[in-house]
Amino acid sequence: MIEARHLRVLRAVARTGSFSAAAREMGCTQPAISQQMKALEKSVDTPLVVRSGRGMQLSEAGRVLLKHATGILAGLSAAEEEVAAIAGLRAGRVRLVSFPTASSTLVPPAVARLRDSHPGVRVSLVEAEPPESLAMLRGGECEVALAFRYPQAPGSALAPAPAPAHGTPREARAEANLEAQQLSAGVDWSDLVVTPLLDDPLVGLLPAGHRLAGRGGPVELAELAGEQWIAGCPQCRGHLVELCAGAGFEPRIDFATDDYPAVVGLVAAGLGVAVLPGLALESVRPDGVVPVAVHAVSGAPAVRQVVALTLPDLAEVPAVALMLERLAGAAAAGR
Repeated sequence: MIEARHLRVLRAVARTGSFSAAAREMGCTQPAISQQMKALEKSVDTPLVVRSGRGMQLSEAGRVLLKHATGILAGLSAAEEEVAAIAGLRAGRVRLVSFPTASSTLVPPAVARLRDSHPGVRVSLVEAEPPESLAMLRGGECEVALAFRYPQAPGSALAPAPAPAHGTPREARAEANLEAQQLSAGVDWSDLVVTPLLDDPLVGLLPAGHRLAGRGGPVELAELAGEQWIAGCPQCRGHLVELCAGAGFEPRIDFATDDYPAVVGLVAAGLGVAVLPGLALESVRPDGVVPVAVHAVSGAPAVRQVVALTLPDLAEVPAVALMLERLAGAAAAGR
């Protein structure tokens, strides 16, 4: 096997014309140069130098090998420099996948701080909800995934994400149950490095003229049992049903949309009530609605857990570790 150190010796011998001069250039002894040249000749099974008078020159095989050695050593030097740049955060790449409310709240300050301190590190962003974002992380399509999951409500079983309640056929219910099983499978993070970011409180949205809008304090979920509901993404819908089951009722979901401004608009028009994550309200104008704190059956605020996820090997990459640190800092600053 040809080793890079032997190629460096060959290059020095060719440049200086002798083992002794090559030894002086490389800061070692003449016998050490001779031994490495012998090892290289043994690797290629042919002489590489020819003695001529008081000096030496490369054989035809030596000249061919030197020609290739020049490119090989240049490539190795470039690779070493690039790796050193990445290790020293003078370069690197982090691909982020985030759900929309984190993209508009946590990601911008985190990426801005990272670029200010390490402008050579490139950061890209695409949006995806869990469990799709986790599949992208495990599939090598990103280095960091921002995700969320809901703690199971006390006294409730894991509930499916329902379709609109009126006229729902059995086939649609079966499809909703399958979707819920797939979503629950997506919250297994045991193979990942988890960086907790924040507990995002769920906020109730009431029409401005609602009977509970002027209370000025938290609303118990059970107090909304008779309301018409507007639900969000499939995972959010599943959690809403779970929370309501824990409070002793099944919500009547008349509208379902992933678009948070649409949720606000429907509530403002008096078409129902809703529960949205607090992060969502930071990027949506809540015109015409009254945000209220929502308490689950336990009397504690309802929350979702927001985290940053990566693979164990990726967590050791300097740029990834820095991105996780910046995300945690952005979350702490926003609390």
